[in-house]
Amino acid sequence: MGLNRRDFFKWLTVAGSAVAGSGRSAHAWQSRAPADPLGCLVDLTRCIGCRKCEEACNRVNHLPAPDQRFEDLTVLDRKRRPDERAYTVVNRYTSGLIDERDQLVPTFVKLQCMHCQDPACASACIVGALSKKENGAVFYDVSKCIGCRYCMVACPFEIPAYEYHDPITPRVMKCTFCYERVQSEGKLPGCAEICPVEALTFGRRDDLLKEAHRRIQGNPGRYIDHVYGEKEVGGTSWMYISGVPFEKLGFNTLPETPMPRLAETIQHSLFSYLWSPIVLFGMLGGVMWASKDKGDRGGNGKPGGER
Repeated sequence: MGLNRRDFFKWLTVAGSAVAGSGRSAHAWQSRAPADPLGCLVDLTRCIGCRKCEEACNRVNHLPAPDQRFEDLTVLDRKRRPDERAYTVVNRYTSGLIDERDQLVPTFVKLQCMHCQDPACASACIVGALSKKENGAVFYDVSKCIGCRYCMVACPFEIPAYEYHDPITPRVMKCTFCYERVQSEGKLPGCAEICPVEALTFGRRDDLLKEAHRRIQGNPGRYIDHVYGEKEVGGTSWMYISGVPFEKLGFNTLPETPMPRLAETIQHSLFSYLWSPIVLFGMLGGVMWASKDKGDRGGNGKPGGER
C-alpha cells in the first residue's frame, strides 16, 4: 500500500513534535555560571576620565601604543569602542546636569568585556576556544580558535574584536580580566590596581553586589536604584552603579535571561537523538517531493498545462 502525500506530512509532523518534546525533557538548560566568581564594581560617580585604566591595560597586556597618548584627553571628544589594540576605553557623556558653576557635569564610562556569568560568546564558539573560568574570567584559548568569529556575532555587548590586519595568525581580542595576573600572581587587574579615585573595586561578586546596594541605599540622591550587570543577560562579572540612567550612557538595554538559554535549548531539542536530523532532512525532502509533484501536474512542462 502506497503512502500518500497527506499521510507522509502527518507522519513527519508527529515525529518532529515527539523529537522536540523529548529533547526538552531530557536536556533542560542549566546555567554553568560559577557560584561566587571574582568581579569588578565600577562606580561611575567617582570616575574622572583620567584614562589611567587604559594605560595600565595597555602595559599589562603588552598592547600596541595608542594613536594618541594616554595623557591626551581630547580623545574623549569622540565615542570609542574596545578593539584589537585596546581592551578597554573610557568615553565621556553629558546628561544635562549642571554644576554650581553652570557647567555641564560629565559622566565617564569605562568599557571592556563584561565577562558574563553565562557568556554567549562561549556558547557560540564551536571549538571551545572561549570558556567561563571559576574565577569569573571568560578565557580565550588562541590555540583552539579557528577564526569563525561567531563570538563576535553572539556577544550582546559587541565586544570581541578581530585582528583583520594579521592574515597569518589572527586572534580574537578582548579584555582578559588579567586572568594570569589574578590567577597565578594573586594581583589585582591592572585597571583596578591603578585607579587613583577607587572607581574600580575588585572582589567576590556577591560582596560587590552587597557593596553596590549599600552605596545606593546610603545615598539615594547620588545613585539611581540599578546595578547594571546584576541581572542583565543572567549577570556579569563587571557591574556598574551610576547617578545617571544607563540608557543615557551608551549601555544596551538587555533582558535578564542568559543569551545561551534559548539557543542551547533549541539545539538540544533538535539534536539530542541520532534520528532527529533524519526527520529534519525528511521534512525537507517532503517539501521537494510536493513541489515536484505540483510541477508535474502543471502540464508535463507544456505551456498552458496542455497534455
